[in-house]
Amino acid sequence: MDKNFSVLILGSDFNTYYMARCYHELYHEKVDVIGKRALGVVSYSTIVNFKEVPNFETSNGFVEALNEYAKQIEKEKILLIATSDELVRLVVENKSKLDKKYVFNYPTLEILNQIAIKDVFYQTFQGKDLDVPKTYIYPCGQNQKIEEEKIEQLMYPLIVKPGNNIEYHNHKFDGMYKVFKVQSRKELGEVIKKIEESGYKSNLVIQEFIPGDDCALFDSVFYCSKNKKIQLMTFAQIGLQERNPGGIGNCTFLINGFSEHGYDEKVLEPLKAFMNKIGYQGFAEFDLKYDSRDGKYKVLEINPRQARCSYYLCSAGYNLVQYLIDDLIYDKEKPEVLIKEKVALSFVPKSVIKKYITSEPLKEEALSLIKQKKIYNPLKYKADKGIRRRLYLIAKDFNYKKKYKTLKW
Repeated sequence: MDKNFSVLILGSDFNTYYMARCYHELYHEKVDVIGKRALGVVSYSTIVNFKEVPNFETSNGFVEALNEYAKQIEKEKILLIATSDELVRLVVENKSKLDKKYVFNYPTLEILNQIAIKDVFYQTFQGKDLDVPKTYIYPCGQNQKIEEEKIEQLMYPLIVKPGNNIEYHNHKFDGMYKVFKVQSRKELGEVIKKIEESGYKSNLVIQEFIPGDDCALFDSVFYCSKNKKIQLMTFAQIGLQERNPGGIGNCTFLINGFSEHGYDEKVLEPLKAFMNKIGYQGFAEFDLKYDSRDGKYKVLEINPRQARCSYYLCSAGYNLVQYLIDDLIYDKEKPEVLIKEKVALSFVPKSVIKKYITSEPLKEEALSLIKQKKIYNPLKYKADKGIRRRLYLIAKDFNYKKKYKTLKW
């Protein structure tokens, strides 16, 4: 197919791979990808042309690499797709420095800061537009004492997570978790001390742990056009998440169009109102948790991009790359759609689903969708051939079985 545009994907993780798959499903050709380093999911793929740029996640390295790439492309436009928070921020912060061929759809820097920096998000919107867990913000590196009276208003266990993920991951330390779960005031102090000693100086988000395991988690994806109109929405129940310390919060199994508490479209009304109020554009993912104490779905965070599990939209018939192309290249207006199609997305083997999903209604639905062949693994793509890739996927399935057996959170 002769196109007057090119597509460039930024990153090298699961998110990167399935966006490349979305492109390949449309055009049956390789797509160019640039990242800091090639992870296995990308390096063993036959559907991507990967270029490694070691300093890619620095502002200068990012701009230099993208502008050099643009010089080599004869097409009029280059659709730019970032697949991580860091890369989205680099696009937004450097958009005036990028070659004019690039087109992309992300929120303004002001909106990005309000939702992607977690402590800012909670301080800005808690008690206003969205239901969120009870939260206390602690400033690291300022020799400030914890306000004990505010901590006492929260019930243990507590969740501790960085307000600024990018800065946090620049200060590695032993025992580092993406999210900490603490059972006592003493343990809370130990975690804060460990994080401060790493050199992290931004805020920490300390909040009540909403009761429930992985099955209490939910996912909602939105796509808002460049004209700030909602075009796509989803609502899905999660059944499993990653078990390794760095992956906590990353979904490994979900079902779209399902909730064991009853699928009620009204749950999306405050999310829709919020997106319209702030004038959002681009993909966004809401991480939610159902609070059995009051029957509300609480917003844990909002990611300013498609999530690593968002391929389920494509499985339901809504190709994410197609939506970007239609919006940014062809200026197509599309109606607002809530994707109700029941489909399951899974990164894990079926044996893990059967053994480790704790919700019986969710497990029953999962097994039904497996029988109907409505379960999809974004990484297992028949058109992406090669023995190294097959061996990589076999090893990944084996490792998942091992992780769920041995690691708890």
